[in-house]
Amino acid sequence: MAIVLNDLYDYDGLKIFQYDDKFKFSLDSILLAEFVELKNNVKVIVDFCSGNAPVPLILSTKTNASIFGFELQNNIYNLAKKSISLNHLDKQITIINDNLTNSSKYIKPFSVDAVTCNPPYFKYNKNSSLINEDQEKAIARHEIAMNLDELLVAAKYILKDKAPLYIVHRCDRLDEIIDCFTKYNFKVKKVQFVYAGFEKEAIMVLIKATKNGKTGSLKVLPPLDILSYKSYKGIFEKDG
Repeated sequence: MAIVLNDLYDYDGLKIFQYDDKFKFSLDSILLAEFVELKNNVKVIVDFCSGNAPVPLILSTKTNASIFGFELQNNIYNLAKKSISLNHLDKQITIINDNLTNSSKYIKPFSVDAVTCNPPYFKYNKNSSLINEDQEKAIARHEIAMNLDELLVAAKYILKDKAPLYIVHRCDRLDEIIDCFTKYNFKVKKVQFVYAGFEKEAIMVLIKATKNGKTGSLKVLPPLDILSYKSYKGIFEKDG
C-alpha cells in the first residue's frame, strides 16, 4: 500500500498525502468545505471524521480560524498530519487521533463556532454482506465507530448557541437525519441537493443546521451537478 502525493483538487498550492488504493479524499469533502459559510467572527472550527484532512485543508484557504479535526483511524490520521505539515499549516490545523465521541476531552464546551462532518454514510449491520472485509474501509463507510445520534450529541456539546453544524450525507437517509436534528434541537437552515446529471435522482445532500436555532428561514439552494467538476481521475475516492 503505497503513499502518493496529489494536488488537493484545484486549490492552488495545496498537496495531500493519500494511499494509492484507499482513503483518497472524495468529492463529497470538497462540496462540504465549499458549502460552509465563514464569517469574520468564526474563530474555532471542528471537523469530525476528518480522514486525511481534505476539509480542514480547504477551509484553511478561506479563514484564519483555528481548525481542529478528529480522525479515529491511526493510519489515516498519520496521512493527515503529513499533509498538514507539508502545507505548513501546523499552527492553524490540529488533528486529533480519537473518535468524535471523545471530543469533549479536547474541546471546551460551547466554544466552537462551526462543526463540519463528512460521516460514514451507511448503517452498520454486522451480518450484512455489504460490509467491507477491510476493517479500515468498513469503519470509514459504515456507522461502526459512531452514528448520527453520537454526532449530534458531540456537536451540541462543543458548539456555541445558534452555531452551525454542516454535514454531507445520502439522500435516502434525509428523513432520519432531520428527525435526529429535531431530537437534539438543531434547526435545518440550508439544504442543497447534489446530482450526477439532472436527469437522475439526487445522490447527496448538503445540510446546514443551527444549535437551538429558530424555526423558519429554511433555504433550499439551487441544485448542484457534480458533472461540472473536474474528474481528476485517480485522485478522488471512487465511491466516497
